[in-house]
Amino acid sequence: MPSAQSLRCPLLDLARDEDRALWPAVVAWERQESGRTYAARCAVAAAQQLTEEADPPGEHGMPLPTVEQTAAMDLVSAGSEIAAQWWADPEAAVALVHELAASGELGVDEILDEAVSAAVLTGLLALQEARTAPDPSTAAELCLSAVSHIALAVILASADLD
Repeated sequence: MPSAQSLRCPLLDLARDEDRALWPAVVAWERQESGRTYAARCAVAAAQQLTEEADPPGEHGMPLPTVEQTAAMDLVSAGSEIAAQWWADPEAAVALVHELAASGELGVDEILDEAVSAAVLTGLLALQEARTAPDPSTAAELCLSAVSHIALAVILASADLD
């Protein structure tokens, strides 16, 4: 089994370091934006969907999530946390996966699959934002950001933690 550190991409790390040196403000902005987790975006989308589908205010109130929905939210949250942690410290992310799986409620493969989904979605959102960028250089930066998220998805998909 390869270590978490060996799953890193040296060329991608080099490119990321060059970006930090050339565009510190953009890198800082991207870090701030990446703080909004996939789970939070899903929660907002679910809340918006519930308010659109719910009865008029005051009649029945908002429905509580079902057990299955709560489990799905926990899985999404775990996957998002792993994807976010992987860049900073892959070994800590691996330890977190094992810690989350130790409870028996979530499997290692389930958590990694959800982490892959979170990374892919973040990359796709960056590409979507690039479509409406005000200038070509901003669009290019957003595309580069998307590439790193897609690369993370590939790394997570190929990780063998068993």
